[in-house]
Amino acid sequence: MTTAEQATRTGPYQHYVYAYPHKTAYRELPDRPSLKALWAAEPKDTLSLYLHIPFCEVRCGFCNLFTRIGAPDGLTGAYLDALERQARTVREALGETDDVRFATAAFGGGTPTFLTAAELDRLCDIAEHRMGADLRAVPLSVEASPATATADRLAVLAGRGTTRLSLGVQSFVDSEARAAVRPQRRAEVEAALARVRDAAVPVLNIDLIYGIDGQTEQSWRHSLDAALAWRPEELYLYPLYVRPLTGLDRRAPGGAPGPDPAWDEQRLRLYRAGRDHLLAHGYTQQSMRMFRRTDAPPQGADDYACQTDGMIGLGCGARSYTAGLHYSFDYAVGMHQIRGIIDDYVASNASDFAHAEVGHPMNPQEARRRHLLQSLLQAEGLRLDDYRARFGGAPADDFGPELERFADRGWLTDTDPTTLRLTPEGLAHSDAIGPELFSPAVRAAMTAYERK
Repeated sequence: MTTAEQATRTGPYQHYVYAYPHKTAYRELPDRPSLKALWAAEPKDTLSLYLHIPFCEVRCGFCNLFTRIGAPDGLTGAYLDALERQARTVREALGETDDVRFATAAFGGGTPTFLTAAELDRLCDIAEHRMGADLRAVPLSVEASPATATADRLAVLAGRGTTRLSLGVQSFVDSEARAAVRPQRRAEVEAALARVRDAAVPVLNIDLIYGIDGQTEQSWRHSLDAALAWRPEELYLYPLYVRPLTGLDRRAPGGAPGPDPAWDEQRLRLYRAGRDHLLAHGYTQQSMRMFRRTDAPPQGADDYACQTDGMIGLGCGARSYTAGLHYSFDYAVGMHQIRGIIDDYVASNASDFAHAEVGHPMNPQEARRRHLLQSLLQAEGLRLDDYRARFGGAPADDFGPELERFADRGWLTDTDPTTLRLTPEGLAHSDAIGPELFSPAVRAAMTAYERK
């Protein structure tokens, strides 16, 4: 079966391509290259900094992120100790030169606000004093959950320069939250949103999910309107996936379901309804998932801002990107394996952090694919002159057959000869377009990955 036939048969929801290659394509690096050598020739004047906190108060049924439920006494402090050791080592590897500057910063997870207010203050100290990031001078995005978005935590984050807070709500309907294995009540969500607004963080993002069992167009509209009542600067609309080893996967008879045309159609219908509703209420579409209020303050680059070369990731679930190598630590979804990886990270000494252990080398062709993915899946598309300046040719020279298939399906617009851009229907099928652009080598590595 060809890639095109497979995409048609499996439907519009294959993979959320938030990074390329996916971590399941990473492998142990036998030469364990030193970070000092990896970063020696890299531009370091506009770096991105990402700090990963792998703890949550609960694990949602749809979540396949690298995170564990809760933390035994002392583990969060020990984790921050290790994070500080890693930060010292990484900062030393970058070199003690004046040209090391950070342009963006983000705290993710897991749930960074699982940490106490004092621990969040220390997390900011690590970013500022150990890495040299001026958090009050650059965009700083932080992820939070309603239960952990407490007034004292928010006060620390706002005081340290947070410009964007993303709240994982998923649904304002209590029964839908339970169906997604996210135990929360709407009253708790509303109270958390009030606290975020009181903290005066400039940009509030609300995450919502469509395709939940029992969800209807009416209940979906109910959640959208409940979110709009807070006039969030950003809204992310995510299709529900059932991934292997997640809570919803364990609930499903026989494991994760195969292709389900009826569910695909439901999710497409809800997506279109949500998109049209937000567009009618003063939002502009930035990507399949992201919508920004037209009058919201600018935040710089959008979805893939933290997926560019020059990314420094700290923490056992974080990735780092140089032009020639993407690297991280080991990856898992199962609770037992995640706990083991966290324990190993906490036990690491400073010298252990001086080498890249797990990763994926990036050759010029993979760099082209990644740039095409990063740009094409954004509503503004890929400027052809930018691609030519970077790679010395046109996207059609490198990806002609794939682009022809997209055009034949009505997924590419021909209204602007200077830009390769998806049509509205193309954006709706972003989760089919992205995987179709994966290289055979990456696809084979992902297929061979042993889930753990």
